[in-house]
Amino acid sequence: MTEHTRKVGDRGQVTIPKELRDRRGIEGGDEIRFIEVNDEIIIKAPTDEERLAEGYKKRADRSRQLVEEMEGTSAEATERLEDAPEWGE
Repeated sequence: MTEHTRKVGDRGQVTIPKELRDRRGIEGGDEIRFIEVNDEIIIKAPTDEERLAEGYKKRADRSRQLVEEMEGTSAEATERLEDAPEWGE
């Protein structure tokens, strides 16, 4: 857990520490949510459709890459195993 302390300005403004903004991808103009739970205030970073889509695209690309690698490995294994004796022999 990381903890940062900031002062609240006269107009209720607080600056989110740069380290947290960078880690969470919060940029100027983003909307953030404030959620009150019991005696705590939770600040939620934005989750926009573009960021989600980019993450899913990266994951799909990596999955396709792994499938291609496995197909090559599987073909190579099959090729080498053709000369192997049967299990019962």
